[in-house]
This record gives sequence, structure tokens and C-alpha cells, in this order.
Amino acid sequence: QVQLVESGGGLVQPGGSLRLSCVASGTVFSIDIMTWFRQAPGKDRELVATIDSDSGTDYLDSVKGRFTISRDDAKKTVYLQMSSLKPEDTAVYYCNADIRDWTSRVRNYWGKGTLVTVSQ
Repeated sequence: QVQLVESGGGLVQPGGSLRLSCVASGTVFSIDIMTWFRQAPGKDRELVATIDSDSGTDYLDSVKGRFTISRDDAKKTVYLQMSSLKPEDTAVYYCNADIRDWTSRVRNYWGKGTLVTVSQ
């Protein structure tokens, strides 16, 4: 009943920028922590950035100063602004969220991912 749908991925040259979006739909009363993960080919999934309900943020060391996570609770959306992209940022980016329903029960959800390719 809850879906997370990512968008904004694509092909970009090194040094370029992209903005990813993730929208939650369905039985959503509120959203607690929202997180972006990524998984590169042949590698484990890693946490890229997270934002809590007070907009406190944390980042993977390798993206600090280049990526910015933000949220718009009215739109049930989390964003990931990515700048100064490098080839090593190439991965499928996944949205993850702890979503509270109308009974205050919290469940964790994943999106299906959006591919980011950084290449000449």
C-alpha cells in the first residue's frame, strides 16, 4: 500500500550534477528517517545520505561536500542533489524510508532504484 518511486537518474559527464527525487505514496501518515543508498556493479549496497524528521543529516564520507539530502514533508518527497559527480558515483540509487501509518505503526520501505551513470 506504500510505494517509494525514485526519479532523476541518467547519464552525466564527470563534474556534472543530477538531482534525484523519491516520492512516497499510499497509506502515509508521516515519514521518519529517509535515506539514499547506492549499489555499484559488483559491490555491496552502501548508505549515501540520511535525513531525519528534524532534518538532521549524515553523509558517506566520499560524498560530503558534493551531495545534499533534503526533504519536503508536504510533498512526501526526499531529494538528493549531487554535484561534482565522479565515475565512482556510478550506481543504482535506492530510496529507503521509515513510514508511519494512521495507527502509528512504522514500517520500512524500499524503492526500486534509479540508475546514475557518470561517464564521458
